[in-house]
Amino acid sequence: MPLQIMGEEGFGKVVRKMTSMMDQLQKGFFNFCSAETWQPTVNLYETEDAYLVCVDLAGVDKDKIDLAVVGNQLTLRGARPTPVPPSESEDSSKRVRVHLMEIDHGAFCREVDLPNDVDREKVAAAYRNGMLWVQLPKK
Repeated sequence: MPLQIMGEEGFGKVVRKMTSMMDQLQKGFFNFCSAETWQPTVNLYETEDAYLVCVDLAGVDKDKIDLAVVGNQLTLRGARPTPVPPSESEDSSKRVRVHLMEIDHGAFCREVDLPNDVDREKVAAAYRNGMLWVQLPKK
């Protein structure tokens, strides 16, 4: 289904891009992967036995998520397709106008610094309802 992106009035696109850049800076310079187009949001939790990382990856196919723990860093990579409205019919030639697109899509990367007491041999992950939960047991 072809998408048509409508022009924005005035400096709307510039303001949105600047806001995105400021958000990136607040997340931390050292957690930035320059080759990717966006970073998923993350919540970090700690229990007595483990650290838990919750990553918002709604719309991402779980088989296309690459997770690696190297040294003291958890790295997540993958891609989210451009969201398109469901077709009411099988006619894919119908044009759709996009008036606002705020949902990030494309390649992503997120790096999370880990404490020294993570047992890297026992890392486990589960994908539920668009959220990736990574359990990092303590030594």
